[in-house]
Amino acid sequence: MRLHLALITGASLLFGALPGAFAQSGSLSVPGTVEAGAGFSIQTTGSGSAALYIVGPSQVFKQEVRLGGPVMLPAGSITHAGHYLVAVVTPSSKQTASLDVLPAAEPASISFLAEPSRLPVDLRDAITGAAYIFDSYANLITRPLPVSFKLSAPSGAPQVQTVTTRNGAAWVRMNSTPQRGEDTFIAQAGSISVSRSVHQVAGDPCQLTMSAHPSGPQLELETNPVRDCSGNPVPDGTIVTFTESYDGGLSSADVPLKRGIAKAYLPAHPGGVLSVASGVVLGNQIHWEK
Repeated sequence: MRLHLALITGASLLFGALPGAFAQSGSLSVPGTVEAGAGFSIQTTGSGSAALYIVGPSQVFKQEVRLGGPVMLPAGSITHAGHYLVAVVTPSSKQTASLDVLPAAEPASISFLAEPSRLPVDLRDAITGAAYIFDSYANLITRPLPVSFKLSAPSGAPQVQTVTTRNGAAWVRMNSTPQRGEDTFIAQAGSISVSRSVHQVAGDPCQLTMSAHPSGPQLELETNPVRDCSGNPVPDGTIVTFTESYDGGLSSADVPLKRGIAKAYLPAHPGGVLSVASGVVLGNQIHWEK
């Protein structure tokens, strides 16, 4: 920021002081626009030697030149996009013009943000991707460009969307896929591509089912293998709550899944009602009459 302000202040001092100190003499022929990093020429008038100044938002260029002919600027001289002031100055005169430097046409790098990096499966519009396209000189390419976004799972067809950039940016929303695992999220502009990983985990338990069997004075309660609604095994450590309500009391046990199954022991009360739940998901009920 300080460098930017210094360049602006320097340009203001240079071009603000010139009109009062020197007479305007001749004119410059400057291209209306040039591409960042491209070579170009400036046509001068008059004779003798002079100093050429090109001052822009984040770059200052100075070169000694001979008046009365073209001044060739080699490729790589002006690399930052923006509006530039051009002046050719002698001890007694100046020639001025303006120049717009545009970002290079071809993408050279992509800044790609994908979030979240971890989420449950089978959620609509749950993954967001945003891509910013830059040229080889780190200028944001503001002209419209097509960007292809592709989200690929280990199995199944990928999701593909093509979005045209606006002011250098393109963004998209994707659905998380039905299968858990590591998905690859790719943004591509031209021949440049960048990938990110999105880890998808099982969703909430679905169709939670338990069975009950006598075990001495207690009941052994055990779930079937717990899966989400897409059939993915719910990760071990997920808490399952078993509850028994009976005349005059209530018993419960919170246990984690181990190898996809939860198991607990509760007192055997004839006429008791047994239930199972995980989070907000309720399973079946069993009326124990033995």
